[in-house]
Amino acid sequence: MNHEDPVLLHTEGRVRHITLNRPRALNALNHVMVARITEALAEAEHDDSVIAVLITGAGERGLCAGGDIRSIYEDARAGGSESMDFWRDEYRLNARIARFPKPYVAIMDGIVMGGGVGVSAHGDVRVVTERSRIAMPETGIGFVPDVGGTHLLGAAPGELGTHLALTAEAVGAGDALLCGLADHFVPSQRLAELTADLAGCGTAAEIEETVLRYASPAPEGELAAHREWIDACYGAASVEEIVERLDNSGVPAAKQAAETILTKSPTSLKVTLSALRRARRIGSLEAVLDQEYRTSCTAFTRPDFVEGVRAQIIDKDRDPRWSPAALAGVTDADVALFFAPLGDRELGLATTSGSTD
Repeated sequence: MNHEDPVLLHTEGRVRHITLNRPRALNALNHVMVARITEALAEAEHDDSVIAVLITGAGERGLCAGGDIRSIYEDARAGGSESMDFWRDEYRLNARIARFPKPYVAIMDGIVMGGGVGVSAHGDVRVVTERSRIAMPETGIGFVPDVGGTHLLGAAPGELGTHLALTAEAVGAGDALLCGLADHFVPSQRLAELTADLAGCGTAAEIEETVLRYASPAPEGELAAHREWIDACYGAASVEEIVERLDNSGVPAAKQAAETILTKSPTSLKVTLSALRRARRIGSLEAVLDQEYRTSCTAFTRPDFVEGVRAQIIDKDRDPRWSPAALAGVTDADVALFFAPLGDRELGLATTSGSTD
C-alpha cells in the first residue's frame, strides 16, 4: 500500500476499508479518487470474503470537504469540459453507493461537505460524531447542490432541507440525524474501538448490530426548536417570498437566515429551490442525479460559479459580485435553462434502470 495514494485500500477481517487520503486538501475528491473508489466497490461487491465496506477520511479534520473546487474552477475559467466528465463518474458512484448490496459504513467524522456527503450519506450505515459538520454549501459559490444532495435534502422533514440548501449552513450530529443525513451517533473517541470490532464481524447483520452497540444519544441539535418558522417560511412558492416571510416572522433566527440567503448567488438560489421541489416529485435517486447533472453542467458555464469560487476560495475576499446581483434579475426562463435536456450528453442513470456499471 502506497501511503501517497489519494485512496488507500486494505482489508481488516471481512471489512474492506476505503480511506480518502488527501488530508492537506481535507480529502477533497478528484477524478482519480472517484475511479479508485468505484473500482474498490466493484471488487468488494464480487468478493465473497468481503461482507462490508467502511469509508473514512485520513487526518483529523474530516471525511471530505467536497470536490476539488480549485481544479474545477481552473477548468471553468479555461472553458474546459473535464469537470463534466468528473461529475458523470462521481454521480454514477453516488448511485452505486446507494444500491451497494453489502453494508456500506460511512464514518462522517469532522467536515463532510458537498462531494463528501455524496460518498457517505447514500450509504446504509452512516455514523456521525460530536465533531461532525455536514453541509451542502453550493449556493455560496454560485453552484447548485449535487451528488444526490437535492434528493437527500428534499426528503428531510418539513422544510428543513430547503433551509439547509438555501442558507448553505452546516449542521452537527443531532441535526444530521434529524434531517436523515445520518443514522447513528458514536463519540469520536470510540471510533477506533468500533473499527476494530467491525473487523471481527462474520456476517452482514453483525455489522449493523456492532454499530448499534457503540451508538449513543447525540448532542441536541438546533433545528428541532426552529421547525415552526422554518416550515412556515420555506414553504413559500419563491425565494423572494421565502425571504419576505423570514424577514417578517418576528423571529431573530429567521431574520438572520434571510440575511444569510441574500449573500448567496441569486441564480443559484432560484435554481436550487426549483431543483429541490422537482426532486421531491421525481422520487428516485437516479432520476434526481440525472437532473443534477443538467444543473451542474449549466452552472459550470455561468459566471457566478467562477466568481463565487474566486471570492470564497481563491482570493477569499468574501465579496462575490453575482450576475444578476439580485433575485429580481433572475427570470423563470433563466431557471428553466438549467433543467433543459443535454441531448447526447445526458447522464442517463434513470434510463439504464439504475445501473452504475
